[in-house]
Amino acid sequence: MKEQVAAVLEEIRPNLQADGGDIELVDVVDGVVKVRLKGACAGCPMSQMTLAHGVERVLKERIPEVVRVESVSL
Repeated sequence: MKEQVAAVLEEIRPNLQADGGDIELVDVVDGVVKVRLKGACAGCPMSQMTLAHGVERVLKERIPEVVRVESVSL
């Protein structure tokens, strides 16, 4: 499943990069996807909205086994 998640994140990444941000896959454990937001996304007050309504929504649509997406810090 980690490979599937990585592939979907590669499709999402250009949208984040267009706004000066990026996303890094940290791990996938029991359907929980752990990511690290980078660049402009790391400090953005809207990052949790982007994560929930953007990244998580797309991942759940494409990979039904995804339970949730969590942001982890350095």
